[in-house]
Amino acid sequence: MPLAVLLVGLTGSGKTTVAKALADHGYIRLSVDEEVHRLHGRYGVDYPEHTYFERERPVVEATRERFIKEIEAGHDVVLDHGLWRRNERDDWRQAAREAGGHPLVVYLPADREELLRRLTERNQREDANALTVTLEALDDFFARFDPPAEDEEVIVYTGELDELVAALFSAGSS
Repeated sequence: MPLAVLLVGLTGSGKTTVAKALADHGYIRLSVDEEVHRLHGRYGVDYPEHTYFERERPVVEATRERFIKEIEAGHDVVLDHGLWRRNERDDWRQAAREAGGHPLVVYLPADREELLRRLTERNQREDANALTVTLEALDDFFARFDPPAEDEEVIVYTGELDELVAALFSAGSS
C-alpha cells in the first residue's frame, strides 16, 4: 500500500527540506508553493499578496488530483503543503485512503523564535519556497494553526531524517 506523507508545520518549519529529502528516497514530491510560483511568479512581487489564495486554490485542486493519481499508481507521495487546519488534514487523509494509500501525518514543530530566525534568513531569498513572511504574518499563522491532535496518526519529526525514513518504512510495512 503506497504511503501518502502529509507534512504539517508552519511556514519555515522545514517541510520543503524534508519533502526534498523524501524525494531522494523515492517519494513523489508535490509542492503547492512551487507550482504557484511557476504559474504566477513571486508572491508580493509579480502579483499582489492579497491575491495569493485565489491563485493557490486551483493549484491545490490540481495537486490533489495528481496526489490521487500517484497513489492509485502505487507510488509513495509526500505533500509539501502546510495543512495547518485539522479539516484540511482530514480531507487529504480521506483522499489518500480512497485512492488506496496509507496516509501519515508528519508534524514539524518549531517555536516562534526558531521560525523567526529561519524566516529572517529565508526572506532574503527569491525562490518559490521563500515567500516573504513578516512578524505580523507569523503571529497570524500561529493563531490559525491547529497542531495535530492525539487521535491523528502522527509522526513528530525531530530533525533526524534517518529516524523519519525508518518510521515511514515501518509504518508502510505494517
